[in-house]
Formats: sequence, C-alpha cells, structure tokens
Amino acid sequence: MKIALGQINPTVGDFSGNASKIVDFSQRARKAGADLIIFPEMSVCGYPARDMVERPAFVARSQETIEKIAKDTAGIAVICGFVTPAEVGTGKSVMNSAGFLKDGKVQFIQSKMLLPTYDVFDEQRNFAPAKKQELLPFCSRKLALTICEDAWNDKTFWAHRLYSVDPVEELIRAGADFILNISASPFQVGKFQVREEMLAAIAVNNRMPVLMVNQVGGNDSVVFDGTSLVIGPDGNVVARAKSFEEDLIYFDSETLQGDIREPITGREESAYKALVLGTRDYVCKCGFSKVLIGLSGGIDSALVASIAVDALGKDNVVGIGMPGPYSSKGSVDDARELAANLGVRFEVVPITDMFSVFRNTMSEVFNGKLEDATEENMQARIRCGILMALSNKMNSLVLATGNKSEIAVGYCTLYGDLAGAMCVISDVPKTMVYELSKYVNRNGTIIPVSTIEKPPSAELRPNQKDSDSLPPYEVLDVILEDYVEDLKTAKQIAAERGFNKELVLKIVRMIERSEYKRNQAPPGLKITEKAFGVGRRFPVAARYEV
Repeated sequence: MKIALGQINPTVGDFSGNASKIVDFSQRARKAGADLIIFPEMSVCGYPARDMVERPAFVARSQETIEKIAKDTAGIAVICGFVTPAEVGTGKSVMNSAGFLKDGKVQFIQSKMLLPTYDVFDEQRNFAPAKKQELLPFCSRKLALTICEDAWNDKTFWAHRLYSVDPVEELIRAGADFILNISASPFQVGKFQVREEMLAAIAVNNRMPVLMVNQVGGNDSVVFDGTSLVIGPDGNVVARAKSFEEDLIYFDSETLQGDIREPITGREESAYKALVLGTRDYVCKCGFSKVLIGLSGGIDSALVASIAVDALGKDNVVGIGMPGPYSSKGSVDDARELAANLGVRFEVVPITDMFSVFRNTMSEVFNGKLEDATEENMQARIRCGILMALSNKMNSLVLATGNKSEIAVGYCTLYGDLAGAMCVISDVPKTMVYELSKYVNRNGTIIPVSTIEKPPSAELRPNQKDSDSLPPYEVLDVILEDYVEDLKTAKQIAAERGFNKELVLKIVRMIERSEYKRNQAPPGLKITEKAFGVGRRFPVAARYEV
C-alpha cells in the first residue's frame, strides 16, 4: 500500500480554498501511484475554528464540501478532517471527525474521542466526544484511525496521563495493524522531539507503523509546524515531511520506506521560522499584504522588521522612524541602517513638536504636578497615532514590537507601543530576542551590531535604560519562566534560584498588575509552552497571594 501524506495549510472557514488544495494534492498523489492520501485534522474547514462550528451553516457547508471532495478525488482513497453534527442529547452541536472517501462517496466516519481543554485548546466547549471507535478496513489492513489528541495518552510514555481512556490501545486490542493519526498539533520550541519520541514509543510498544500527518501554517496566534511523520515498528523515522512548509510525501507500507526531509529542529531556527510563518499567514489570511513597523533603533523593532521582510518581502514592509526629544542620534542612525540592510522603505516622522503641543495643552490641568510616566506615555501614544494614521492611508497592518519580558511586567504603554494588529514577538523573552537577532545576522550583518550591543532603552526620558526599572533580563526571564510557565510561587523561585525574595515578589506583583494591559493587547504568536493569549486566562480584577 502506497500512502501519501498531504501536509497542507488550510484557512479557517475557507471551504472552497481548502477543498481545492485537498483535491489538487489528491490528484497529484493518484498520478504518483498512491492508494491512499491522508490530510490533517479539520483540514476541510481549518483548525481551530472555535465558535464558528456553532453556526448551522458552517456545519452544513462542511458536509457539502466533503461530499464534493469525495466526487472530485475518484481513483484514490482520501482521509481528511471535517466537522459533523453531534447526536441529540450530547449538549453539543458538532463533532471533530475524520472521513474516509472512496469511489466518490464518504464511506466511513470516525470522530475524535479525547477532547483537549488546556493551553490553547478548548474542544470540550464545542465538540461532543466519540462514544466508540471502529477499525477501518483498507487494502487488507485494519487501520486505527485516530485524531490528534487520541494518540497523546500512551501509558508507556507519559508519567501522568490526562485521560482514563487510550483510544490507540483500544483499537489495537480490537485488531488494528496500522495506526493513522490526523493532527493539528501546534508548534512550540522543543515540541518536535517530544512528538517524535511519543509516536516512536507507540510504534515500538505495539510493533506496528504509526503515521501522523500534521497541519502546517498559522491561524491567529497558533502556528503549526507540519513535520508529518511515519515511524516504523522499530521506532525509526521512515518518512518525514518538511517543517513550516506545505509538502506531499509518500510511504510504502510493505517496504517501510518513504520520503525523508530534514527537519528544522534547532531552537533559534525553528522559533524564527515559526514567527515568519505565523506573521505571513496572519497578515495574508486577514486579507492584507503590507505592514508598518515603528523602527526605534532598538533590538525588538529590528527583529520584528527582519521577520516581516522574510514573511512578506521587502516591498511589503515600511519602517517608520519617529524620533522624539530623548531619541539619540545613534538610534535614528541604527533604524536607518537597518532599513537599508533590509531594503525596506523608511520614513521619518519626528514627534518632538507634537509632544510639545500635547504637553502645553495639558499644562494647566497638570499644574503643580511633576513630570513622570505620564509624559513618557504621551510619546508612545503619539507614535501610535502616527502609525495608525499611516495604516489607514497605506492599507497596511501595524505590527507591534513588544517582547514577552516587557509585556509580562507591563513595561509597555497601553494605546501606545502595545497597539497594532499583531504583536509578533509577544511570546519571545528578551534574552531570546538577542539570540534570534544573532540568528538573523548569521550570514552577514542585517541588524546593526550597535543595536545588539547597546543597553536597551525606551528613550522616553533623559539617559533612560531598561535597567532603571527592571532587573537584568537574564534574571527577569528566569523568574518569568518559573512563574508563568511552571506556575511556581515567588517563595519557591527565590529559594530554588537563590534570588532575593523581595526582588521576586516585586516582579510577580508587576506581572499580576499588568493583566489588564495583556487583556487589551493585540494577538501574538505562540512559540513557548505558555504564551500570554488564549492559552492563559487569568482574571483582571482579582487578588493574588504571592
């Protein structure tokens, strides 16, 4: 049996576009002699569709589309994901399902049994789980057809399982001799290895091949890396698709041989590729092609500009320099040099005069009060107004440039530098910003060396440095990882890391006090275990005992 893995990049709700890709890949696979082609989870409608699946018209269109795909893919068997109506009495309207298409018809449907509700997943909100599973007979094989999370509960791999049921184990007990898994498994740094090791454990323990086809592309804040796999009974990879690209690969179930692409597994390279892919898909799937970035001469905006150029091309990126009364000449020069190195259009709109007018206008109301963060925030909000005006005029999206460290502790201005259509590096800690910037410069200087080497500063008051308000980023980022990702208390962090307890408490309080800002921030791309976004839902009006 020759099996094709159709690793595609679907758009949520684009039934005609997704169907066209499925049909095109299927026809190519048929011409290559494949008996079966497999596509990702919910590839007909895109994943995650969130509450769109609650619309009856959406479910009806899903059914119509898969029936049309079945007719248009005659000559090859197809497995792809879609949504189906749930049974009455389940309390849900839909199920997350996989359809087996052959001879012009939908001949078999298996729905997902394990519905994840953690991090970015909220499937129990929308879907009813499958009550049973059945084997899919095909080409003298008994196929265990599973959907994403159904394969993530192997008792030999996980020390602590989330579910009492293991769908893979049950299907094998029923007589399966081949495991198929259609997935929409999001990217995060280091997840490649975990996913491959988990699938290898299933293959070895059950002495049979495991095939996993994964979605690729960005949908809102979630990025899918692809890297579809076939693991042999000995645990070795016998087929692998590209990372961060659409791909079509083949695997022979008899010889256990297939196409093998080299994966992108390096920490910096995989993170950077994910950010590029997520940026491109967010902009393009929202119907835009061009972006604007405020270039301050700092490292954050430099990294975002580099990502944007790799995502959209230099002709679709415009940098805006907005020097103020405290901007150094070096910063303006660095921004101009970066733009030249990237080949992007660069415009300068000074804000000093506007800031003076703003300050004078408010002087009577502010009478008797000393200058403080208010005047700093004025500058950030003036810059936001300029960028949004240019966004309207140029029909371009504004990319915010705040990093995870700043957003965590509120070192950003609401309706100022936190504004935009998307915050590209909101899940990139400051220390990783430096690592990724060096990755950008791996083949030559793109980001000016002076940008990387100078002490970071918002330049909103004379001689300002980030270190005036924050501990060194090497310390801050460790505290953030422990508190945000690993859910440790301030007391635990101080004791385990040997940090001053008062410092840790100060940082934790800053994190909690900034929740209202993050609730109003633009969406960002998730690349770590726990990002600020849909996968982290904390109340704003609350007391936190730290």
